[in-house]
Amino acid sequence: MSKIEKISVALPRDMVDAIKDAVEAGDYATTSEVIRDAIRDWRLKRHVEAMDVDELRRLVAPALDALDRGEGIPAEEVFAQLKAKYAAMARKTEK
Repeated sequence: MSKIEKISVALPRDMVDAIKDAVEAGDYATTSEVIRDAIRDWRLKRHVEAMDVDELRRLVAPALDALDRGEGIPAEEVFAQLKAKYAAMARKTEK
């Protein structure tokens, strides 16, 4: 990792609470990890937003080809897996 530099950031109480909750739940080891993850997501979002349509089509093409070959997973199965995953996560945070 490159040199670490400390900065001070003012956040609304609800954001601070959400960050602390994520650490207390064990999703992250420190509040700094939460912020670094958020910054990585923000950078990725900006990168994707900067892509042009042709580049996005190129990235999606292999998945569409796989679907054409019948290699996809039915949406109902995907949604059931996601529902189970997030229900388990919710149970974990309730404890």
